[in-house]
Amino acid sequence: MGLKITALASGSNGNCYYIGNDQEAVLVDAGISCRETETRMRRLGLSMANVRAIFITHEHSDHIKGLPVLAKKHQLPVYITPGTLQNLRFGLERHLVRSFQAYAPVQIGDLTVTAFPKYHDAADPHSFIITGNGINVGVFTDIGTPCDHVISQFRQCHAAILETNYDDSMLDRGHYPYYLKARIRGNHGHLSNKQALTLFTGYKPAFMSHVLLGHLSRDNNRPELVQELFTAHAGGTQVVVASRYEETAVFHISGELVPTPAVTMPAPQKSGAAQLSLELF
Repeated sequence: MGLKITALASGSNGNCYYIGNDQEAVLVDAGISCRETETRMRRLGLSMANVRAIFITHEHSDHIKGLPVLAKKHQLPVYITPGTLQNLRFGLERHLVRSFQAYAPVQIGDLTVTAFPKYHDAADPHSFIITGNGINVGVFTDIGTPCDHVISQFRQCHAAILETNYDDSMLDRGHYPYYLKARIRGNHGHLSNKQALTLFTGYKPAFMSHVLLGHLSRDNNRPELVQELFTAHAGGTQVVVASRYEETAVFHISGELVPTPAVTMPAPQKSGAAQLSLELF
């Protein structure tokens, strides 16, 4: 058996990741509406009845805006640090709130979820490794720089959801004001294509079968650029670029490398008004 993973949404307009086995699953972040989460899961043949908990990385709106309705409707425990909880702009039903600490494993059925700290412009940001059936899946998004915590966890993953937020030259040439460019590429901002590729090529274990590249900037990156860049260095790892606007396929992580990396591209990026907030890029 192994684990099933999908990016239900990945980008400044919402982030939500599903990781689970045949019986139970968790969501990492809830940045799209409850209805849209249910719809995308239904299209993939996934059931909300299998979801046992939601784990929250940080308080930026593109990671939590669907949380109160989703948690209440399905009575899902929400694992969140006190620092992140204090910075929410809404309340949660008290009986659903659970706290977690870095490197203190949380057992969800046969799944083990372990948080680790990271650098990001938020109150108390963490990411997660989900383990089940001997398989490790890591979520590595909203990271300013690949610190020792990130590197050590990345080296253990059979599959990773990895941020590739911006291309350096596109950000340089883009219309964002200087202060925002500095925040995005700062040590508490987001990972560039170059930073993510360095992490991938330098620390990817030989057994990593899939990497889902996500949280691409609408204005400062291009899916085809990221796909080409990582595919050239993928070896036996399948490279998937997650979309801002629709779910990826469900990928089955078994610990075995795929024979030939598939080229998997998201839907074309839609236009929209620029929003000047770090959480939106």
